[in-house]
Amino acid sequence: MSITEWPAMERPREKLLAHGPQALSDAELLAIFLRTGVTGKSAVDLSRELLADFGSLRALLVADQATFCRHLGLGSAKFAQLQAVLEMAKRHLAQELERSDALTSPELTQRYLLSQLRDRGHEVFACLFLDNQHRVIRYQELFHGTLDGAAVYPREVVKQALALNAAAVILAHNHPSGIAEPSQSDKAITRRLQEAMGLMDIRVLDHLVIGDGYCVSFAERGWI
Repeated sequence: MSITEWPAMERPREKLLAHGPQALSDAELLAIFLRTGVTGKSAVDLSRELLADFGSLRALLVADQATFCRHLGLGSAKFAQLQAVLEMAKRHLAQELERSDALTSPELTQRYLLSQLRDRGHEVFACLFLDNQHRVIRYQELFHGTLDGAAVYPREVVKQALALNAAAVILAHNHPSGIAEPSQSDKAITRRLQEAMGLMDIRVLDHLVIGDGYCVSFAERGWI
């Protein structure tokens, strides 16, 4: 039976419109994205198979193009469409953050930085540069490394902060291992950056270490 023959409130699109996206399962949300199934399978049936093949919705969302396109019902057009959706979600978070006070919106700040850094295969060191009202001036990725780490140069961070006339910064980097617990070197570079920024009257408000779906805040642990 095709989805169009299902009772109206069991169809994913109608269910979403009546009850909101949070009422749908992963397979139902994916079915709306796919729009159609394949011969002998509805979009929901195909979605369930894809989720089983990938292991999770997140694994499907972060798959590279070659992996994504190897699966039945998926191809380059769907991959491009998905990348556009993911980028729109990131930009939505960025615009929400720009309208808020980053210091008093820690959950929004963490969600934004998670969306930017959690799925990188190598370590990336980034900064949120803030004005004197703690509004975001710019998010910038400054240093890229290997699987194990990125070299961070305080002089370059200070130079960029001065160029943007920033009054404060929030530091962030990811751990590709997925384990967000800060290392001793993470603590050491944070102290060096605090000292360098302090000479220019620029405050380091926090340093967030991004893991697999969660992060550790230096400020929340009382280290800043």
